[in-house]
Amino acid sequence: MLRNSNSKGGLGNNRKEMIVAVVFVCFCVVTIEYGVRVTEAEEYFKPFNVTYDHRALILDGKRRFLISAGIHYPRATPEMWPDLIAKSKEGGADVIETYVFWNGHEPVRGQYNFEGRYDLVKFVKLAAAHGLYFFLRIGPYACAEWNFGGFPVWLRDIPGIEFRTNNEPFKEEMKRFVSKVVNMMREEMLFSWQGGPIILLQIENEYGNIESSYGKGGKEYVKWAAKMALSLGAGVPWVMCRQQDAPYDIIDTCNAYYCDGFKPNSHNKPTIWTENWDGWYTQWGEKLPHRPVEDLAFAVARFFQRGGSFQNYYMYFGGTNFGRTAGGPLQITSYDYDAPIDEYGLLHEPKWGHLKDLHAALKLCEPALVAADSPTYIKLGPKQEAHVYQTNVHRDGLNLSLSESRNICSAFLANIDEHKEATVTFRGQRYTIPPWSVSVLPDCTNTVFNTAKVRAQTSVKLVELDLPTISNIFPAQQSRHHNGIYFVSKSWMTTKEPLSIWSKSSFTVEGIWEHLNVTKDQSDYLWYSTRISVSDSDILFWEENDVRPKLTIDGVRDILQVFVNGQLIGNAVGHWIKVVQSLQFLPGYNDLTLLTQTVGLQNYGAFIEKDGAGIRGTIKITGFKNGDIDLSKSLWTHQVGLQGEFLKFYSEENENSQWVELTPDGIPSTFTWYKAYFDGPGGLDPVALDLKSMGKGQAWVNGHHIGRYWTRVSPKSGCKQVCDYRGAYDSDKCSTNCGKPTQTLYHVPRSWLRASNNFLVIFEETGGNPFEISVKIHLSTIICAQVSESNYPPLQKLVNADLIREEVSANNMIPELQLYCQEGHIISSITFASFGTPRGSCQNFSRGNCHATSSMSIVSKECQGKKSCSIKILDSVFGGDPCPGFEKTLSVEARCTSPLSVSFFQEAVSSS
Repeated sequence: MLRNSNSKGGLGNNRKEMIVAVVFVCFCVVTIEYGVRVTEAEEYFKPFNVTYDHRALILDGKRRFLISAGIHYPRATPEMWPDLIAKSKEGGADVIETYVFWNGHEPVRGQYNFEGRYDLVKFVKLAAAHGLYFFLRIGPYACAEWNFGGFPVWLRDIPGIEFRTNNEPFKEEMKRFVSKVVNMMREEMLFSWQGGPIILLQIENEYGNIESSYGKGGKEYVKWAAKMALSLGAGVPWVMCRQQDAPYDIIDTCNAYYCDGFKPNSHNKPTIWTENWDGWYTQWGEKLPHRPVEDLAFAVARFFQRGGSFQNYYMYFGGTNFGRTAGGPLQITSYDYDAPIDEYGLLHEPKWGHLKDLHAALKLCEPALVAADSPTYIKLGPKQEAHVYQTNVHRDGLNLSLSESRNICSAFLANIDEHKEATVTFRGQRYTIPPWSVSVLPDCTNTVFNTAKVRAQTSVKLVELDLPTISNIFPAQQSRHHNGIYFVSKSWMTTKEPLSIWSKSSFTVEGIWEHLNVTKDQSDYLWYSTRISVSDSDILFWEENDVRPKLTIDGVRDILQVFVNGQLIGNAVGHWIKVVQSLQFLPGYNDLTLLTQTVGLQNYGAFIEKDGAGIRGTIKITGFKNGDIDLSKSLWTHQVGLQGEFLKFYSEENENSQWVELTPDGIPSTFTWYKAYFDGPGGLDPVALDLKSMGKGQAWVNGHHIGRYWTRVSPKSGCKQVCDYRGAYDSDKCSTNCGKPTQTLYHVPRSWLRASNNFLVIFEETGGNPFEISVKIHLSTIICAQVSESNYPPLQKLVNADLIREEVSANNMIPELQLYCQEGHIISSITFASFGTPRGSCQNFSRGNCHATSSMSIVSKECQGKKSCSIKILDSVFGGDPCPGFEKTLSVEARCTSPLSVSFFQEAVSSS
């Protein structure tokens, strides 16, 4: 990432086991462990070879056009993996893709970690058990907005090393780790020729963006990396993304918002899109990017229309940067990425559903796409064009159902005008195409999908108030706000983090050492302390001239806080910014303490091993009577980390006697630790900590590091009320959340929670109110859909029929409005329904001049009390045509609830 079922064999060879769910009712956690059991050396597919030609990857002798879903395994828990993979498959994915994260797997040189969230083998096997192929991007440089781009920090300490160039120490380490991963996959029988799912590998990552910075060494390094990868005998193709000079045996691929114009550097290679950016990353203090699904679907359809063969969504599920894994500078803890599956594992609608329809339409075209060597281009208008895939083929050659020779034809009609719809004539028929859209015709006649016409429902995610939580330690101190919010606890314990040197491992040297050279990234924090002597004549000089001494530092990254005699007097945030800070000294000796913090190490760019952190360049104090003081020659005591980190305050085993009960007059307080206990919320819905009452710091639940938090506010400007999908997208085009904290909700995976007595620890740096921390549940409460008579039918019905042979019944061509609630919820009420000419959009629907009076009763009867429902868009369903001569639309808004939680919440509130 810059700064990423149609398998033979499938589930038939797999053993599946549903493990009993244990349900704790009444304020208790509902835990379900489910999935597909994987065993060692299991053959998931009949062994097959993977090759390629100019048109596509060739799996088991057959060309395939593949949809890939990007999921980074450490950004979710293993308990989440089966559901994420299943939802990817249901959405139409053929392949699961991931980077490999070197620093997670080898935190200490020679000591490997392939367990828990880093159990890569288990993740690959789970994808295979669901009948999906696998695309493994080893790198080992990842970028991915991941700390240090995935490199272990110890790597920079190897003598003579220079990253990602023709440097022997780096190449030796890179080869060792890449070989480790390839050998592990081979030993686990996970390559396609062994009956495993891995069909594609990647070496390096977006190196072409920075190659010129390394001169000749960069060019030599590319050749070496390719040769090294091929020498490992993985037996499947390798790719290099954004690498125009990729050697002959390596496929160069595209990463971008749009790749329909991309062509590899050889006619013998297929066109592959390794990263389709369906959203964008976010930094603290910035707006939230949003990419409209109409534009995303347009980009995907154009890619396949113009000759593409393999497309990977970066990301299909983004997840969470747990702990200190977020990259830099200043990447936030959430990695939601506006992906089709949101950070919590819920479907992001309409993005997921609209793409599912697109994938189904593309699968209907696959027989023609694999048969034709290239499309026929037809110009239909000034900004309108068609690409037609047509050939006379033998169906057995395509692994289809009947044996016959006949013509197969599929077409894509594109209108790339950003403003106006267009009516074009294609093969004697007229087609109206919305602006900036593609219509898909699997049989070159019938339009089954248009990228701008969204039939999928919209799901509005709301953070609901949790059921009342009760502290087992302080049951009488349960806190309820006047507006009904239940906070974690009314009783908190607290202790202060010392702002002086406390560690026996601290050391004193002349000058300031570079941050990472000292911390080795074992902590965000590094303290520097020195003593400044101030004479009476200096004080008099400042008073007479009305000036104050100033601390001047050439460069600081990411955060600097300045203390004088234990008092915080200033701070700075930025990436290698100059700092000038006024100081207030007393006569005599004054303690000057500097705290530098990293908020994610640099994850992108050339020479990142030299970027460093903390303080760079000259550091001095100006304004003294006798001239400036060069602090680079002073003695500085260096101390790594926090006392609370060293003593593991986040662990329940910690027995620090300095904890005292927090009182309201004790807040806000800087550099303070807090702890409390809370009960887990009932149900299965994802859980979040609401930390909007806090400032900046880190949080732990039951010893699990949830991540960094920061209520830094985004700019007030730059967000639009209406996002126009038309025209080329960039990350600023459809931003949201202006004038609000970038992130206030922090994912706590269900598997990290207990039914009761959950241990919450907060380290707060800038001052906040822990009494107002609450636990919320994240769910889709409001669902809406809007389908017109001119919309296309449900694609799933066409996939199961034979559109090309015209064996589709008229009933299958009728548009339908479909609604569903997330797992464990039902449609409890219909809040709006109108068949006719309704106006507005989700949460803002209103009746138009034409309205069928039976709308509400018909929809309620079909949907209420059910998990999902479907209603045909027909006059007869609603008792007749409410307005002859007008196109009718059905608009519905409904509410989803959990029957158990609703009834219990009502009982709890009434009794409280």
